[in-house]
Amino acid sequence: MSLRKESYIDRLIDKKIDEYLSVFGAISIEGPKWCGKTWASLNHANSKVLLDDEETKEKAKLDLNFILNDEKPELIDEWNLIPEVWDAVRRKCDDTTEKGNYILTCSTKLTDAEQKEKIHHSGAGRIGKLEMHTMSLYESGDSTGKVSIQDMLNDKLQNDLNEKITLDKLAHLIIRGGWPSNIKTEESKASIIPKSYIKAILDKDIHDDKKRDVNKMNMLLKSLARNESTIANKNTLLKDIAENAGEKELIESRITIDDYLDVLSRLHIIENQDAYSENYRSPDRIGKSAKRHFTDPSLACACLNLTKNKLINDLKTFGFMFEALVERDLKIYMDYLEGRLFHFRDNVTGLEVDSILEFNGGEYAAVEIKLGYHQVEEAKKNLINFSNNMIKKPKFMCVIVGYTDVIAKDPETGIYIVPITALRP
Repeated sequence: MSLRKESYIDRLIDKKIDEYLSVFGAISIEGPKWCGKTWASLNHANSKVLLDDEETKEKAKLDLNFILNDEKPELIDEWNLIPEVWDAVRRKCDDTTEKGNYILTCSTKLTDAEQKEKIHHSGAGRIGKLEMHTMSLYESGDSTGKVSIQDMLNDKLQNDLNEKITLDKLAHLIIRGGWPSNIKTEESKASIIPKSYIKAILDKDIHDDKKRDVNKMNMLLKSLARNESTIANKNTLLKDIAENAGEKELIESRITIDDYLDVLSRLHIIENQDAYSENYRSPDRIGKSAKRHFTDPSLACACLNLTKNKLINDLKTFGFMFEALVERDLKIYMDYLEGRLFHFRDNVTGLEVDSILEFNGGEYAAVEIKLGYHQVEEAKKNLINFSNNMIKKPKFMCVIVGYTDVIAKDPETGIYIVPITALRP
């Protein structure tokens, strides 16, 4: 019997969980805390083991068989707290031809040392791995879903008007984030959960394998937030911290910043949007640096203590945070479509494209992201310039806009104009 919660909101990953459970002996779902991994897993499980419960954890330490023999599929939540669970589940899967026996979840990746010491098999062929994110606007009900990425790919988009959205509402969606427990929170309290998340990271989570300096980590988080949606390398971050920190918060070495960035990555707080390099006429000029993002733009806002009014009164910062919101959603949608999300930059000319959508059939699309409709003409020129320099042309090009109700295909260029609050996979 499924353990589905009555108030569960369906997620795009549900379809993939079902698919993977029919193919693998077990699946592993990774993602940030509070993004909904446990509830999504309960939607597919018939029993559960929660390893963040001390009594259950102690029982598992005595003998893993005490926790691995319940009704299948069995959810093992936060398995990383006892890493030996991984190999035990893999062995259980080897002993049967049945599929869909276990659902493993974790919020913190193991360190390289823990991987070598406690995991002896990758689980390839037995344990299918899935990545989960916070909720997209489509999942939270804040996108009408009138425009499908697949419709654009297949040239089936119809001109239409979407529901109007105000800048105030758009700012709220960024501050609130895609945390399932925050979706119905009243607007005046929407920033509390993201701020609590940052506090929990600094108070406890960053010390999972060793003690780290809270002041320095806090300054790094603020620097990452100031550089949200940009190609900021480690030297840029160090310089930014030096300009904004006191003596206590200075990070003196690249070794320290490497360690701090690693733990933030393992906690699924930050993630990279890799560079796209296929089919460009001048491959030697292509930038290889990744674009840095918080896993949800609300975390960047929490680090900088941004509010709706602060965003509206600082449109440059609003633009970067809006870009982060859109690229969060595009990542979720491309995962659903089994594709990948990139960015593009020509280091010589400075030509940039915010997002490249690569589909599993080899086709790709180019996307520019603009907060207001008045920026659409500039975005179209940029996309045409990009396309002219590509050997293999993009299957479609699109400008995703925040503050507009227009859904259209430009008759001259064929470029789509789409509000983010109309988009779905």
